[in-house]
Amino acid sequence: MSFARGAWRFLVGVKDLLVLLLLLLFFGALWAALGTRASIVVPTGGALVLSLDGAIVDQASEQDPLQFALGAAGQGEVQARDIIKAIDAAAADDRIKLMVLDLDTFVGGGQANLQSIAAAMGRFRKAGKAIEAYATAYTDDGYYLASSASRIWINPLGAVLLTGPGGNGLYFQKALEKLEIDVEVFRVGTYKAAVEPFTRSDASPEAEAADQALVDGLWQNWLADVAARRPRLDVQAWLRTLPQRIAAAEGDQAKAAQAAGLVDRIGSRSEFDAAILEVVGDASDPQTMAYNGIELGGYGAATRALLPKSGPAVGIVYVSGNIVDGEAARGTAGSATIAETVRRALAENKDLKALVVRIDSPGGSVTASEEIREALMEAKSAGLPLVASMGPVAASGGYWIASAADEIIAQPSTITGSIGVFAIIPTFPRALSALGIGSDGVKSTPYSGEPDILGGIGPETRQLLQISVEDIYRRFTGLVAESRKLPVAEVNRIGQGRVWTGTDAKRLKLVDGMGGLDAAIAAAARRAKLEVTPRTVDIEPKLSPVLEFLNELTGPVEAVRGPAAVRGRDPFAKLAWASRSRLLASISDLRLMASGPTMQATCLSCGAMGTPRLVRAAQLEAEMKALTAAAIAGQR
Repeated sequence: MSFARGAWRFLVGVKDLLVLLLLLLFFGALWAALGTRASIVVPTGGALVLSLDGAIVDQASEQDPLQFALGAAGQGEVQARDIIKAIDAAAADDRIKLMVLDLDTFVGGGQANLQSIAAAMGRFRKAGKAIEAYATAYTDDGYYLASSASRIWINPLGAVLLTGPGGNGLYFQKALEKLEIDVEVFRVGTYKAAVEPFTRSDASPEAEAADQALVDGLWQNWLADVAARRPRLDVQAWLRTLPQRIAAAEGDQAKAAQAAGLVDRIGSRSEFDAAILEVVGDASDPQTMAYNGIELGGYGAATRALLPKSGPAVGIVYVSGNIVDGEAARGTAGSATIAETVRRALAENKDLKALVVRIDSPGGSVTASEEIREALMEAKSAGLPLVASMGPVAASGGYWIASAADEIIAQPSTITGSIGVFAIIPTFPRALSALGIGSDGVKSTPYSGEPDILGGIGPETRQLLQISVEDIYRRFTGLVAESRKLPVAEVNRIGQGRVWTGTDAKRLKLVDGMGGLDAAIAAAARRAKLEVTPRTVDIEPKLSPVLEFLNELTGPVEAVRGPAAVRGRDPFAKLAWASRSRLLASISDLRLMASGPTMQATCLSCGAMGTPRLVRAAQLEAEMKALTAAAIAGQR
């Protein structure tokens, strides 16, 4: 007994020590945050420094408070809205002389968000202010942003590696056959290719043709935008003769890029900093910055207090990430969470005169999509105009939600459409039989124990599932036809799971106009007959109390930098890292499809070509490492 009492005291002591350490960490972070808030001063004649570490997203994934306190807040994510607000504020701020666009550890962002940020950069330059961009390696997304700069710098060891959208995915049909696992698929839509990784060893001709048209449209938009900003640059000629150009520069890719007009200056980081210092002067604190400037987070916190706190407002509802049933933190579109957030906002904020639903999602659960749409329809029934703003991706379930809107605004490079439905259920009768495991039982009806994943789905249930999928597709096309005032036959023709760019979607009358979130806010204000420029209110799930407090003190916690050192800055390492992240995120999507809701409206290829999903990739990578470690430990 004395041993047990001693062990108990030891465990209680360890628990108390851990609680004390957590409290110390929290109050340490609080003290640091208070000190940071007190010291934020926008420098006169300084630079706005946008160090875009990681990915640009519509809605950042919620960070863990303990990780934040430890200064290890996961993968870097910066919200597009924070960047655009800061750029527009700086354009009118006499204290800001120029902008520094640091893309050295930038991974990418959905092309539609990049278009909105580039437009804000154009407004900044129109105000007579310069933009200096710097990176070691420029890939598609980084170069797209850099093309808006007054001057593009590159490290002497750097390169411009442009690839265009597209790439290979994984198809598991032969592997599943070897494992004797059956994947039962029920679908509607000639182009509904999300299930093909489970049913084929390659893409179907229909899916390949649709995807080719999509990437061609995205690439043409990219080329046109870059050409408008750098008219003397011929990107297509650069790509056609790339090996010869690199060989002519004796392998020096930075010099080859400069000779082609892709970049303006070759210089090291210290040379770049020295050039900025000549324009804006010395930093007040040389330990934090080499020249007189202020980072995005600090500038956002300093200018946020100037925004109006009352008056007519347009509320912005964010639907970001996979659409799932129930509750979810920011970065994933939990239907119950979003629906409750909308209802609470309408009840608590009487200043709301209109809503904008901002969508960056490849879809997900059908029932979750409908729950969110119903919550938005309730807001409309209360007299609030509703405008949909499509981000990088608003497809399948994302378009289902958009169908509630009075008006839909998209960017030319938005990925949308994918009006189609499928059901997917993996079954294991052959796999169990191969292991010598039988499956047997009794039934009171043909549907007892169905869908039977052990013995195989019965013919009656199989028929019922297909009928149900076809019924949901009819509902989907009916919603779109009613919303867009199109014949159902026409929606069926342009539906069938086919994915479109925003430009094509406008031609097909699936969207009403082109523009970013600002255009949607203006449209909502116009519909609400607001005579003054409205303030905006973000309608999002509440953060944890700790993160909410830290947000108020220091600006968005989500803008915390990620592990840049792990990614590396050299050109091919950056490409490989981005490719690996896309692959891991796609595998995670496939797993979610196979284990998620039976009825889904999801576009798998849309997610792969949309906003980089670093958090999802990191989660799967961590799980794979844990499984590998467990397997190794089990062999010892």
